Amino acid sequence: MRATASRLYGRWIQSWEQRLCYRATNRVVRRFEWGLDWAGDWPCAVRHPKNGDGAEDYVSKLNQIAMRDSDEFFAYERPANFRLEDGILRFRSPVDTPYAENNVVHAQWFPARQDNGRRPKKAVVLLPHWNAPVDGHNALCRGLSRLGISALRISLPYHDYRMPPELQRADYAVSANVCRTIDAARQAVIDVRCCFDWLESQDYERLGIVGTSLGSCYAYLASAHDPRIAVNVFNHCSLHVADVVWTGLSTQHIRQSLEEHIDLDQLRRAWMAISPGNYMQKFAARKHKSLFIYARYDTTFLPEFSREVVQKVREHGLDHRVVALPCGHYTLGESPFKFIDGYHICAFLKRTL
Repeated sequence: MRATASRLYGRWIQSWEQRLCYRATNRVVRRFEWGLDWAGDWPCAVRHPKNGDGAEDYVSKLNQIAMRDSDEFFAYERPANFRLEDGILRFRSPVDTPYAENNVVHAQWFPARQDNGRRPKKAVVLLPHWNAPVDGHNALCRGLSRLGISALRISLPYHDYRMPPELQRADYAVSANVCRTIDAARQAVIDVRCCFDWLESQDYERLGIVGTSLGSCYAYLASAHDPRIAVNVFNHCSLHVADVVWTGLSTQHIRQSLEEHIDLDQLRRAWMAISPGNYMQKFAARKHKSLFIYARYDTTFLPEFSREVVQKVREHGLDHRVVALPCGHYTLGESPFKFIDGYHICAFLKRTL
């Protein structure tokens, strides 16, 4: 009887996931490109220019060098033009792209009431999910601010304020253009680290990060490369970006373009430099606390991907907590699951930060 009820519940959640996913009717199948023009400013490409290699071999080589020298790959010059106006922090991204809108970072600021300096000032940078609306996750930010934790909600590359006018969705963040997807991830990590520069300049001492879905991937990469981040919250997790794009319900239009040219193993090699699993040792070397939240019926970050992450985390002996929620990827943003998720995030940050 219990097994039957579990199966029926799973089917109900997955049906709900399908309805939520396919409300969007503006997904576009874009052509496959290696996109080597996007790699020109990467440190690994500057030092190792293309010299007779085929596109696939050269992209693989760049990934291997970027992983080996990842501190350099995710390095940047600190912006000198931070400005806070009308509750939004703006600065020019250290990563330059052909899109003027995308080159200006926007981060909404939710300051907490301070207690006259009696305790260290606490803040988190919050990274929303792929294609999040401009006000997505703002309720969580307001909740954190009421708990005494300031929140800086960054707009990811090619999202909301940063979206080029020809787009309806954040297609340039993750797409069948291989190197542009890497460049967007690199830019996101660097922009997030710049947010921590600003928080430090405002005398915040205890710093954390919260990422959801695509934002979770970016948050992991930032935390692996920035020692200032003391506490992490990852909503959805996977070792490999390629696996999520290849199997996820919401990325089938991208796979449709990719699979005409490469297979999953090739895509894994092409996106090694932005896949969290390749930085587990670097991440484990940081002395921080982490909360991993995943959905048991996830149709985008399949549950087995999250369980692989948890297994690796345990193998490395990290200070962590795991929460598995009885919902899916899209339903995590619906009642009652969004409130349960918010409770776990807020309680963990209040306790550990």
